[in-house]
This record gives sequence, structure tokens and C-alpha cells, in this order.
Amino acid sequence: MKIALASDHRGFRLKAALGKYLSSKGYETVDFGTHSEDACDYPDYIYPASVAVRKGEADRGIFLCYTGIGSTIAANKVRGIRAALAYSLKSAILSRRHNNANVLVLPTNFMKVDYLKKVILAWLKADFEGGRHLKRIGKIAKIEEKENA
Repeated sequence: MKIALASDHRGFRLKAALGKYLSSKGYETVDFGTHSEDACDYPDYIYPASVAVRKGEADRGIFLCYTGIGSTIAANKVRGIRAALAYSLKSAILSRRHNNANVLVLPTNFMKVDYLKKVILAWLKADFEGGRHLKRIGKIAKIEEKENA
């Protein structure tokens, strides 16, 4: 599985560490930046990473910023992206099972690194349940079609 990674300057160090961790677990990663701790604007990195997920150039995305809120908003502007902001293991898992989230957004300053690793692995391994949730995902897709017409 190929994972698109992106962050702002506050997520740079953590993104680098998580990229190495994911590689050690057998995942291929593509780093869309940022590549330093110099102040930057997260949409500059979140957008191209989201487009890569939409186009199938990456299977999923993991994005990091201080609160995760801005990156989630930016990612969800891209058609076909279902970015979920997760502040817990359970919310991450349910974002896959119920919402078929293809992007996980994590806050950099609210969870310890070891916990983030658990959250990420659980999210990557969780499967979409389909069923009643599939109908809801379909309705979201119809909204996107109307808004992007």
C-alpha cells in the first residue's frame, strides 16, 4: 500500500519519523512536504497529496498539522477525498469502517508518538464495512457532483 504523507512545519519532524516507521512496516510512502520547519502554509502540501490519493497515485493519505483542523478542511475540498480528523484510536478506526476515509489527519501536539503509531496502523488495517454506510458515502458523492458541476 502506498501512503501519501503531508504536513505543515509543525508536523515536519513527526512526518519524517512516521514515514520511516511506515516503511519499516512494509508500507511505501511518498512525502509531499513540507521538508523543513520553516513556517509554511499547509494547503500547499495537503492539496497535491490529496490529488495523488484521488488519482490513485497513492492508496491513502496521512496528513499532520498542529490541530489537524485546517488540513482536514483543505483535504476535503478535493473531490473524492474523505479526510477524517482523528483524536483517538476509536475515531480513526470508525472513520475507515463507517466513512471509508481515504485520508487520516492527525494533530501533532495532542498525542504521543507511540500512540500515533498505534492509531495509524489500526487505521491502515481497518476495512470499510459497507452496508448502510455505503448508501451514505454515495450521498456524499452526489453532493460533490452537484457542487463541482
